[in-house]
Order: sequence, then structure tokens, then C-alpha cells
Amino acid sequence: MIRLPKPGRRVVVRYLLPSGQATDALGTLVSVDAQTVVVEARRGTVRIAGDTIVAAKEVPPSPPRR
Repeated sequence: MIRLPKPGRRVVVRYLLPSGQATDALGTLVSVDAQTVVVEARRGTVRIAGDTIVAAKEVPPSPPRR
């Protein structure tokens, strides 16, 4: 699995959908275990299978919403 920061950090995780297309989850890293990564994004909670992740990194805080 890709190395991830500690839960509570803001991250972007790129992962593969069943179709093979890549997509991103951007938000707060909630949890990481051997099979699943959970990200709380603006659109809701995203559960990502660990073996579908192709890249991940910590990102700066989001700008304030207007």
C-alpha cells in the first residue's frame, strides 16, 4: 500500500475505479488499515480499497469558503 500521513491530515488520494479510470478523493484522512482507507470529503465519506490506490499525499488546508 502507498504510504499515507497520520489520520486527521488533509490528503488527496488517487485510486482506480472498477472501470480502470483513475479518480481522486480530497479531504481529511479518517482511518487507514490493511484493506481500506477512509477520507471525509466535501461530497461525503469515501471508502477506498487499499489495493486500488495509485498515489497519495498530504496537501495544505483548503482556502476559506466564501
